[in-house]
Amino acid sequence: MFHSARLKLTGWYLLIIMLVSISFSIVIYIGTSRELGRGFRQAEMRYKTENLDSRLQNLGPRFFLVEDLEEAKKRVGFQLLMVNGVVLLFSAGAGYFLAGRTLTPIGTAMEKQKRFVADASHEFRTPLTALKTSMEVALRNKRLSLSEAKKVIKSNLKDVDGLQSLGGNLLNLTNLQSNGQNLVFKDIDIAQVFKNAHRKILPLAKEKNIEIKTKVKKQNIQANREGLEEMMLIFLDNAVKYSLPKGKVMVRTKTDKKYLILEIKDMGIGITKKDIPYIFDRFYRADQSRSKESVPGYGLGLSLAKRIIEIHKGSVAVSSALDKGTTFTIRLPLRHS
Repeated sequence: MFHSARLKLTGWYLLIIMLVSISFSIVIYIGTSRELGRGFRQAEMRYKTENLDSRLQNLGPRFFLVEDLEEAKKRVGFQLLMVNGVVLLFSAGAGYFLAGRTLTPIGTAMEKQKRFVADASHEFRTPLTALKTSMEVALRNKRLSLSEAKKVIKSNLKDVDGLQSLGGNLLNLTNLQSNGQNLVFKDIDIAQVFKNAHRKILPLAKEKNIEIKTKVKKQNIQANREGLEEMMLIFLDNAVKYSLPKGKVMVRTKTDKKYLILEIKDMGIGITKKDIPYIFDRFYRADQSRSKESVPGYGLGLSLAKRIIEIHKGSVAVSSALDKGTTFTIRLPLRHS
């Protein structure tokens, strides 16, 4: 499809360039022919009126003939034709190259969109299939007790919550595609933002008996409060989920000239080197075979967090070692430009 589109776009480029080139050539040919005709007429007038040497008068008629003017026009026309031929060849090559450069980002965007739709469909289909199967099995069970029915409903509610979370993250990612044009940036205290995120993640940390140690200092930063809180919550949730029971998560902040540096460190299962380059990709989930328990999620959190950081003109780095833990280091400018 893109090869055909590239050829069509090349054809349009070529058509436009050749129309411009031929138009200029016609103008040049007409202008040059007129100038040659005027020059020949002036020369003829001078030959007739001026007192020329007798030898030049005898040779004169050989120089000022109509055939000479026509020959000059033909030469000009031939040279313009050659120039247009060169322009045609050059334009064909350049047009094909430019068409490729023009379509490449479009092709990449469409490929990402197709992959995104396919991945999203897959992620939605899996829990929906589980929900359907669970309910069908329960309905077929004629001896299903009330307590068993409650267990089925409770299990299904977890899947529903997961789907709700997935849908919310997808909507957030879509809203953030506008490069933050709709977000409000104002001065906020990073300590207060972290406090809100910490409060939300605390029940999960207590459930796994994980201690969250903090060294977050008060520091004003120009940012979007909701986005920053969502970003912190994602990293804290990720740290807690991948930490072993009775583990520790450490969070600290510091400033470096124009930047706020936020460091979130866990002592969990870690990330392999081959997984690190892809952990911020949508729907990517690292291999969990080394973990003793299944970690819930759809692989959208870190992608969403990175997008929030990018909108704040910041950056994120990750370092990890297997069975030792992972550290995320986020750098955010104190002032949003």
